[in-house]
Amino acid sequence: MNYLIPLFTVLLIGGFGFSIAYAHTSVQVEQYQVEVGWNVEPPVVGFRNAIVYEISESPSEGLKTGVINAFKNLESTIKMGGVSKVLDISSDPRPGHYFSNIIPTKTGSLVIELKGDINGVPVDIEIPVEDVESTAVLDFPQSSSSSSGQEVAALKNAMSSIQKDVIDIKSKIGGIDSSSGEINTQDAYNFGVFGLSLGAAGVILAIIAMIKRK
Repeated sequence: MNYLIPLFTVLLIGGFGFSIAYAHTSVQVEQYQVEVGWNVEPPVVGFRNAIVYEISESPSEGLKTGVINAFKNLESTIKMGGVSKVLDISSDPRPGHYFSNIIPTKTGSLVIELKGDINGVPVDIEIPVEDVESTAVLDFPQSSSSSSGQEVAALKNAMSSIQKDVIDIKSKIGGIDSSSGEINTQDAYNFGVFGLSLGAAGVILAIIAMIKRK
């Protein structure tokens, strides 16, 4: 009996892991439960996928049955911004399960609108589905475009840091009293700017090298 405990634990964790992996959304419409989401998550631009539906009802507590021919008078429309498309519905072999094949072509948020009725019960709902991601979410090794974006961001941060340093030097030099004769403020300022110029030159050379590499 002892070996059954770790086995049960593994199955339990695996079961929870499987259910969490699918970020589907469920909506209750009177006695019917409508669940919508992607077949493969996360959805990625350019990869074939499908919107999947599960429509069920609970005739009694603890009992759940799939609704057959749920889309007889029900229409599914996918929306992104001001663009929309009525989806073709295909039936899954499992009762109450349906799907619409689709290849997402743009990253962003999508909404599924269901309008019509299920066996006479009016349906007019919008269900958001998981956002479409760029291929970067799956890329390995990292593509050149992704790495270039990070390099550009790093260079921008470096230039911003140099500009802040120049302002800081100006403020510090301005606060020195040159009448004491202990320091020449102009020479100090020139020296500081010279050092920062070397740093800026290094950043510029890095940009040139990155461009040539493309």
